[in-house]
Amino acid sequence: MASARDGYFDTLRAVAIVRVVAYHAFHYAVLALVFPSMGVMFALGGSLMASSLDRKPGPEVVRSRLRRLLPALWLMGLVLVPLMLIAGWGHRPPWPGLLLWVVPLATPPAGHGFGDVGAEGAGVLWYLATYLWLVLLSPLLLRLYRRRRLLTVGLPLLALAILHNAPLATGNNAEQIFGYVLTFLPCWLLGFAHRDGDLKALHPALVAALAVTCTVPSIAWVVDHPGPGGLDLVPFPLAHALYSMGFVLALLRLTPPMGWLARLPLIQRMVAALNNRAVTIYLWHNVMITAAILAGDRLGLWHRGLLTYVTFTAMALALLAGAVLAFGWVEDLAARRSPRLRPWPVRQVPAPRHALSRVGS
Repeated sequence: MASARDGYFDTLRAVAIVRVVAYHAFHYAVLALVFPSMGVMFALGGSLMASSLDRKPGPEVVRSRLRRLLPALWLMGLVLVPLMLIAGWGHRPPWPGLLLWVVPLATPPAGHGFGDVGAEGAGVLWYLATYLWLVLLSPLLLRLYRRRRLLTVGLPLLALAILHNAPLATGNNAEQIFGYVLTFLPCWLLGFAHRDGDLKALHPALVAALAVTCTVPSIAWVVDHPGPGGLDLVPFPLAHALYSMGFVLALLRLTPPMGWLARLPLIQRMVAALNNRAVTIYLWHNVMITAAILAGDRLGLWHRGLLTYVTFTAMALALLAGAVLAFGWVEDLAARRSPRLRPWPVRQVPAPRHALSRVGS
């Protein structure tokens, strides 16, 4: 059961990462409705965090999570920050602001230049800042959740309702991170609920009803308030939180058999690769998408109809694969594994029966 559950989590994370890359590559806001990746990833993080806190002291778990998360950001900063400085970083913050590239308690600052590659790369780092705050708060949050489950989940939703007209999605850096923490805290707490078996104890019909209750009003709201990019949840934190919760409730209540994954070795390797390089892919995907756009502009490739999409996709994926090969090894070091270029484990070939008999003799 544990391995099947891990396979399911890995598959969900892989789908979430692919959807994030597609969202930033093509800017179809409706993709966030098709699969709310961020809510899913925060829910998976909450479940794994609760599991770790049940086995180890809180400070040790927090240090372990930071060790797994931050080195990839540091490597990115060592590349992008000098490039942004060389490009003439206008309105650069005082040097203490650059410490956010070391400990991202808020989105690290970025300058324009080199075709906004640095700014586009830093634009997705709100996720790391939000994740970091949820990790730091988790020892306290888990105690609160286990004492007052419904109240703990409901409070951030109440806060979002009260702050409904506040510019959380487009405010200053501190407001943004505060808004994102409130938005995705319920999904993180649902991860706790998954770990504790609270979701499994609910009847599937009740879970389905709760999921519909969360998602349908959220869809109705964004349909009635379309943004420049179409049906976009991001400008509406309460709708975003509720819609993500509905999806997470349904996905974490499921316990599908995952034996099929082992029968599809190519898919299994892709899922493993996406999980083993998840942080690197997330950090670098927007940089490489922007680089592909700039390269296509220089080469005049963007006026060929459908071929434009095919060419752009191929260029962006090739650049992203190069970034994974160049920078992904830091995730191995952070996980205390031997660094390797290959992002999936080697399949273990069983020893011949006669060899095993000699070892046992």
